[in-house]
Amino acid sequence: MKISVRELAYMALYLALFAVMDYAANILPFFKMPYGGTLGIGTLALLVAAYHLCWKKAVLIALASILLQFITGAMYIYHPIQFVLDYGLAFAIYGFAGIFPKYSGVVVANTVRFICHVISGVVFFAQFAGEEGPLLYSLAYNGGYMFPTMILAIIVVPIIDKRIKTTQKTSS
Repeated sequence: MKISVRELAYMALYLALFAVMDYAANILPFFKMPYGGTLGIGTLALLVAAYHLCWKKAVLIALASILLQFITGAMYIYHPIQFVLDYGLAFAIYGFAGIFPKYSGVVVANTVRFICHVISGVVFFAQFAGEEGPLLYSLAYNGGYMFPTMILAIIVVPIIDKRIKTTQKTSS
C-alpha cells in the first residue's frame, strides 16, 4: 500500500480528530449516556476517514485509534476476550465502512460494534449477574449508547463526506 504525503496528513488529521472528540466525550457530562457509556463522537472521524480514504488506510487509522485510547486512559479492560471484542474488532470495523455502498457502512460498522460489545458485555456481566441474564444487562448497557451513536453517525457522516467531496472538486 502506497501512502502519499497528503494521505498521511489526512490520516494524522483523522487520528487527531478521533483523539480530541473521544476525549471530549469521556470528560464532558452531556455526552454521558444514562446507563453508562458515552456518545461515540470520536467514531465520526473514523467513519469519515473510511469514506474519504481507501479502506486499508481507514483500517490503519481505526487500529491506531485503539492505541490512542490506551494512551489517554479511556480504555477499560476486565477480560482478554473483552479487549479483542471491545477494542480490536469493534474499532477495526470502522475502517471497513467505506467498502459498503453509500452510507450503509455506517449502519453495518455500528451494528457489528454493538454485537461485539454485547458479547463482551455478556462475559463481563456474567460475573455479577449470575444466571439472571447477563445478555439483558449487556443489551441495555451497550444499546444505551450505541444506538444514539449510530443515529448521530447516520446524520452527520453523509453531511461531512459530501462537504469533503465538494471541497475536493472545487480545489482540483
